[in-house]
Amino acid sequence: MTQIFLASTLYGAMTVTAAIDAGRFGPRGLRRRILLVSNNAAIPELVDPLDAAPGFDTIAGRYDEIISWNEEIAPLHPSGWMPRTEDLVVWERFLRGRWNLGEPGAEPLELAVETIAAGPARALTSIFSDALITVYAEGLMSYGPTREGLPDGVGTRITRLLHLDLVPGLTPMLLSEHGVAPETIPDEAFVDVLDKMSGALSPLLGSVGELENPALIVGQYLAALEILTAQEEDELHVAMLRGVVARGHTTVLFKPHPASPVRATEHLTAEAVRLGAELLVIDQPVPAESWCAKVRPSLIVGSFSTALVTARHFYGIPAATVGTRNLLKVIAPYQNSNRVPVTIVDATLPHLAEDGTLSEPVLDDVAALTALLTAVGYAMRAAFLPDRRKEAEAWLAEHGTGPLSRYFKKRRLSSLGLPGGLPPAAARKATLLSAALPGGSRRRRLATLAATRLPGSPLRPAGEDD
Repeated sequence: MTQIFLASTLYGAMTVTAAIDAGRFGPRGLRRRILLVSNNAAIPELVDPLDAAPGFDTIAGRYDEIISWNEEIAPLHPSGWMPRTEDLVVWERFLRGRWNLGEPGAEPLELAVETIAAGPARALTSIFSDALITVYAEGLMSYGPTREGLPDGVGTRITRLLHLDLVPGLTPMLLSEHGVAPETIPDEAFVDVLDKMSGALSPLLGSVGELENPALIVGQYLAALEILTAQEEDELHVAMLRGVVARGHTTVLFKPHPASPVRATEHLTAEAVRLGAELLVIDQPVPAESWCAKVRPSLIVGSFSTALVTARHFYGIPAATVGTRNLLKVIAPYQNSNRVPVTIVDATLPHLAEDGTLSEPVLDDVAALTALLTAVGYAMRAAFLPDRRKEAEAWLAEHGTGPLSRYFKKRRLSSLGLPGGLPPAAARKATLLSAALPGGSRRRRLATLAATRLPGSPLRPAGEDD
C-alpha cells in the first residue's frame, strides 16, 4: 500500500514521524511512504520549506519520497485552494499519474493529514476519495471542536486521530462528532525524534554558549493573524521581558515565530538595554523545543504557544503565560479555533506579571478543565456537538457568573439560550443593532461593542460585561 503523509511545519513532521516510529502506521514492509510537504506561508517564495530546515535529515529517512505540494499545484496557494467538485476526478487522475499510484482501487491508499478542516488537507482528502484518512494533531487545537464542516464523505473515511498527550488525562474533542477515536503518540517516541534532531543541530544550538539561569520567551504571529496589532504584539513581548527580568533572569532568549516580521524584535531589544538584561534573539529556523532540550531554560514564557506545554510536559521546564486574559476578549469570532489553546493555557499555567509575580493557575484538575472545555467547545460549535448541551448548561449554571465567565461572551451565550447570557431585552436590542448596521461582521461587532460601553446604554446591563 501507499501512505501519504502531509506536513506543513517541522513540528508536525516530527509528530507524524514519531507516530511512524511508534508503529502507529504498521511495519514498513511493502508500504511505500511519501512525505508531502506544504509551505503555507503567506508568500511561500520568501520562506524556506520545511524539508530545507536544519535537522530535517534526521527524519527524512523514514520516507521513500519527499514531494512538494506547492510545486504540484503552482501557482495556486496551498492554504486557500480547493478544487471544484467537477475537477476532483481530473486532479486525482493527474496526481496518480505523477506519483505512480496506479488506478483507483488498484492498491490501498492511506492519507495522514493535519488540520483536516482547512487547506491543504481539505483538498487532498477530497481528491483521493477512496483513501482512508488518519488525522494527526501536534498542538492544543485537537482539544477543541472541529473548525468547520468537512466535505461530503470525508468524515466517514477518518479512522482515527493521533495526538501528543500534551495535557495528560484530557481527551481531544476534535472530530468527536464523527465518532473518530483518539490515540496518543507515545511520549518516548516524540522525545527520541526531538533528541536526535537536537543532536544534529548541535552546531546551531551551541552558538549561544553556556548560559546561567536563562529564560526563554517564545513569540507568536498574532499580528499576522489580525488578533492583535503589530504594536500590541510588540508590547506583549515587552511585558514578557519585564516579567522575566523582574524574576531575576538577566539572560533572556527570544524565539520569534518564523512568520513574524524583523521589526518585531526592535522594541524588545531597546527595552532589554534599558533593563540591563542580555537579550539573545534566536533567528535560526530551529523549533523552540530543540532550544529547550539544549539550553534547559529556568523558565519559558509566551502567550498560548504549544511550546509552553510541550516544554513543561516533556522536559519539566516551568512555564508561564502573559496576555491570555486580553486575548480571550479580542479573539473573534467566538468560534475562532485559537480560543481553545488560549483557554487551556490561561486556565492551567501561572500568569506572569511585569513585576515578576506569578499567579496560581485557575485550574489544577483535569476533570475541571474537561468540564470547562466541554462548555467552551459547545459554545463554539453547538451544531457539531448537540449531545454536549446538557453538560454545557450545567457548567454555565454553576460558573457562568463567576470568575470563570471570562471564557465566554454574553452575546454568544444569549444566542444559544445558555445560562450567563444577556437579559432577554438587552439581547434583543443588541441583535437588532447588529443586524441594522451596514458592512461586514467585524464592523458590526465593533459598533455593538462600542454601544454597550456607553454609560447609560440600554445594551449595557449594570455591572455586567459582554
